[in-house]
Parts: sequence; structure tokens; C-alpha cells
Amino acid sequence: MGVAIRDIIADYKTPVTWESLPGVAAIDANNALYQFLTIIRQPDGTPLMDRRGRVTSHLSGILFRMANFLEKGIKPVFVFDGKPAELKKATIDERRKIRDTAGERWKEALARGDEEEAYKQARSSTRVDSTIIETSKELLMLMGIPTVQAPGEGEAQASYMVIKGDARYVVSQDYDTLLFGALHLVRNLTVSGKRKIRGRQITVNPERLILTDVLDGLKLTREQLIEIGILVGTDFNPGVEGIGAKTGLKIVQRGEFAAKIHEKLPDFDPSPIMDIFLHPDVTDEYTLAWGHPDITGIKKMLCGDYDFSEERVEKAMENFCVKAGQKTLEAWF
Repeated sequence: MGVAIRDIIADYKTPVTWESLPGVAAIDANNALYQFLTIIRQPDGTPLMDRRGRVTSHLSGILFRMANFLEKGIKPVFVFDGKPAELKKATIDERRKIRDTAGERWKEALARGDEEEAYKQARSSTRVDSTIIETSKELLMLMGIPTVQAPGEGEAQASYMVIKGDARYVVSQDYDTLLFGALHLVRNLTVSGKRKIRGRQITVNPERLILTDVLDGLKLTREQLIEIGILVGTDFNPGVEGIGAKTGLKIVQRGEFAAKIHEKLPDFDPSPIMDIFLHPDVTDEYTLAWGHPDITGIKKMLCGDYDFSEERVEKAMENFCVKAGQKTLEAWF
């Protein structure tokens, strides 16, 4: 997912504390749901499910993580993907093949009792389908958390909301939010905490990227950062074979982007890709209003329909109310 420019922007990541993050957070919804579905699994890779076999990992992630956000003064808004660009079709098809293959390998690993391999393949088989999206929207509505339907890419819409000043930062794992112009990107918020990966426990902490810091540090314009993305490959083009982020940076800094594209991909026109990032399909038709959580509705959905523990749901609900000096939900919102 996204664009592989980590190698050249690693020096501009800075650790960030939860206490410094209050404000409106525009969450790349599909990215967050993917993270919840990937991480919230049994040791053999099986996702959380109700008695009817319906996946509930995403609902668990939304409930407990968003309760934590609200408790810490973060006002989340979930921004959902719209219709993908035609140029993204090849990427979507390739990802579908990878997920299908991983799904088969997961079954094979389970059959031979290889739990570690099963967990690895299960994570790679993660998919966000229409049912996941619709049930997520239902729970978010009950929690009083606003959602925005992007006409195109969710991360583009979230970035636009930050540029407009309607949100303080974008929450996503993907670096292409920077190419879309996100002024302030916060990573790891939906996955932070202690995680057990391949038998060992690690701690994942939130980190921040400021677009101006990246551009100033690399001595690039945003257009040039997009050129590097085009060279290494984006969701909308496969990139130039053999060129990674560091090589791409050198090419662009020397002013050789156009020449390299002409040399390696003489029939490829990068301008439509540039246009997607500089002028994405976004909308101003959204309302950001955080409502009072429907406690009864949440319990009916999660406990009554999806077999969640009533005790755990009630505990999460308490986090909506518990904040220093605040006794009621009305005081919070």
C-alpha cells in the first residue's frame, strides 16, 4: 500500500506523545480498518468472529481504539475511499491475487499445524470488503463519530481536510498522504502499543511527519517528491524497475526525472499520475459533528448481534466519560 519512500524520509520521523495530539484527526478509514483486521487475530491467524462466523476484528478495533482516542482528547473523523481511479485497477487486481494466494497458504499452514506461518499468511490475506465498511460505519454512527465519504482516494480527502484546516493531521500508515499534500501525518496511532510479532513482543509508538520538514530536508518541492514516487512506483503506476527511493532521490535532485522516464519507459506519460496527486478528486460536502454515543444502540449491536462481552463493551463506554475534570459525556463533546 502507498509509496515506498521510507528510506529517504526516515530521518524526518519524530516520536510523538499522545498528550500532544488533541484535536481533529482525519483517519484514512480503509487503512485503519486494514490495520485492525491484520493485527486483531488469534495466534493461528484466525480473526475475531461471532458465533455465525462473521469477522468482528474491525469492530473491536474501532470500539476500543476510538474510546482511547476520545479519552485522550483526539476527535476522530473516518474518511472512506470512494471510486478508485482507473489507473489504480492494475494495483487492485495485483493485491487481490496476493490476498487470494495468501489465503490458500494460510489454509495449508493450518492443515500442517504450522502456526507461525499460518499467522503470517493470514495477515497477508486481509481484505476490507463492503460488509466490513458498512458495519464499521454503523458502529461509528452509534458512537457519535463522523464519517466522510471521499469521491476518490480517502487519503487524498483526509489530506485536503488538513490543508483546509478542518483537521489537525492525517492518521495513516501510508506515505502517499505526503504526496497528496498532507501537511501533518501521524503514523501508528491505530496500531500503537505492545504487539506480539512472530513470538516476540514489540512496542509500537506513534510518530509524526511534517511535510515542510521533509521537503526542506531533502531540498525538494512537492512536485519533485511526487516524481520520486513515480520512479519507485505508486498505486497508479508500477515504477521503473531497479529504482528505489534513494536512487530516485538522486535522479530527481539532479533534474534527470524526465530523461530517466524517457530512457526507461519511452511510452509512459507521468503527467496523469502527477495530476492525481496535485489535483485529486475531493469534496467540501461533509459535516464534522461529534454526537453523544448511543450506549444502548452500541450494546445492542455489539453484544446482541455480534456476541461481544457486555462487560468489555461497558468498560470501553466508561472511557468516553472518564477524563480529568469531566464527569459527563456532554462535558466532553
